[in-house]
Amino acid sequence: MQDFADAFARAVTLVISGDADLIEIVALSLRVSLTATLLACALGLPIGALLAIARFPGRGAVTVVINALMGLPPVVVGLVVYLHLSRAGPLGFLGLLYTPAAMIIAQTVLITPIVAALSRQVLEDLHAEYAEQFRSLCLSRRAAVGALLWDGRYSLLTVALAGFGRAVAEVGAVMVVGGNIDHLTRVMTTAIALETSRGELALALALGIVLMVIALGVNALVHGVHQSAARRAHA
Repeated sequence: MQDFADAFARAVTLVISGDADLIEIVALSLRVSLTATLLACALGLPIGALLAIARFPGRGAVTVVINALMGLPPVVVGLVVYLHLSRAGPLGFLGLLYTPAAMIIAQTVLITPIVAALSRQVLEDLHAEYAEQFRSLCLSRRAAVGALLWDGRYSLLTVALAGFGRAVAEVGAVMVVGGNIDHLTRVMTTAIALETSRGELALALALGIVLMVIALGVNALVHGVHQSAARRAHA
């Protein structure tokens, strides 16, 4: 118990003092996860919007597949990305394996289905509410999508935050394609796993504290977005 107390005290000291290694790991984690979230939104939101308002053969099957992909095992995503980026893979010539770019790709693949599925549900509900109005105004599909995206922006921001929360807490895929290389591809989750296995609990606990603060911050933002949307709806 005393050892744990000492490790926790040193972890708090690392956080408060802004330890250089800690800051480097946290900064890389945020850069990778934020970039992956932006890419996932750029891909997932149009897919979600298309599935919400378009009617085409196989739409139900595509929706089922997107929903199923929300539960993709991270290590499987990492393996698939690894096979594509390895020297023997089709994208091996890019030399991206064991770089932050590979981790961004893996996280993007992992969270794009989440963004697409959640945004589809949000936009489908809005479209059901506004469908008659859109038809009366003779809006094009592009204009209707734009209107839905704007009106549902607060809910879609919640979707993006959910995607970011999933990305920043991910460990399996980034471990496979990033390799957990010190000063290059070591992010919070992989560093926690490594430092714990080595018995270096101070840094692992410090990173855990930061990760929990980020998780609480994301949840607070989600709650704030919902509250702001509710106030605007009743204004």
